[in-house]
Amino acid sequence: MDGMKTAIGLMSGTSMDGIDVALLKTDGEQRVERGAFLGVRYEPAFRQMLKLALEDAKEVGERSQRPGQLREIEAELTRRHADAVSQFLHQNGLKPSDIDVIGFHGQTVLHRPDRALTVQLGSGQLLADLTGAPVVYDMRANDMVHGGQGAPLVPAYHAALAENLPLQERPVCFVNIGGISNLTFVGLDGSIIAFDSGPGNTLIDQWVEAHAGVPFDQGGMIASEGRVVSALAEGYLSSSFFTASQRRSLDRNDFLPPKGDDAELADGARTLAYVAAASIIRSAEHLPQQPALYVICGGGRLNSVLMRDLSALAAAQGSRVACAEEAGLDGDAMEAEAWAYLAARSLKHLPLTFPGTTGVRQPVTGGVLRYPHKKE
Repeated sequence: MDGMKTAIGLMSGTSMDGIDVALLKTDGEQRVERGAFLGVRYEPAFRQMLKLALEDAKEVGERSQRPGQLREIEAELTRRHADAVSQFLHQNGLKPSDIDVIGFHGQTVLHRPDRALTVQLGSGQLLADLTGAPVVYDMRANDMVHGGQGAPLVPAYHAALAENLPLQERPVCFVNIGGISNLTFVGLDGSIIAFDSGPGNTLIDQWVEAHAGVPFDQGGMIASEGRVVSALAEGYLSSSFFTASQRRSLDRNDFLPPKGDDAELADGARTLAYVAAASIIRSAEHLPQQPALYVICGGGRLNSVLMRDLSALAAAQGSRVACAEEAGLDGDAMEAEAWAYLAARSLKHLPLTFPGTTGVRQPVTGGVLRYPHKKE
């Protein structure tokens, strides 16, 4: 098992619904052995606290600043991640000493690539002290120092997975439909191109939370009762984001939910599901080749209406859509697995980002390594 590391990845995404914990054994290159996964939900009160953090973060001028309640929220968030690790280790009969590294994403509260500013709440040192394992965190910042957008970071992991896919269609495009959707194209020669493709679940979540009091449209049930409001859909899809030659990473505030009088509840959910699907296909027009296969990960793959739209739009261009599970993967665990993989790469000083993924000037590594303080 030469060069293999046992890594835990921790992800708390833009949907702010909880913490994903995944185990991976990897050499940080082509060898990947996927392990156990755990999802820990945030209760509504803590989600509200994270929404407050988004407001406080608007006052941040440089990455180290923590105005308002950000410092207290950061400490609480870190403690919750430590609790999730503890629960995960216990469930899987593991000890902290079995873990070579934890990859800690933290909670993004501000992402402004035009100002080379990205803020992920989460203290790597506190997490290392609480878990007793080395932690790599703050993995986006070095990319921005070198001219990159700071996102997406998962493509390095997608490229490793593409090597081991049981499905034969190539080229393959991985799509993660989280709050924001992003795609990773892995060419026939193994080259990687990746970028944010548009709004994913975030508009749907905000819409149904505001108008139905539920945090998300489970399975697309609300959308299934509605119809697409063409003018509303085209309002989103005519955004210059889709036609600009320069791909850029998105903040959750770049696309805003419809106003209350723009649509009925079900029609709004239906339209936003269509927008999420069509955004992916429109953004894929910037790829050098039409993908033969789209592999769909993230929470959006569970919205049956969104997936039907995506399958139909892709089929019209001769492509097939498969959810992650059909490709032998776990669509819930993939981002957390990626953070484990990236942490292992960071330990070896291997590149995390590339010119074709974030626009960085040359491939660069990243991340800050923290060891637990020795107890007196």
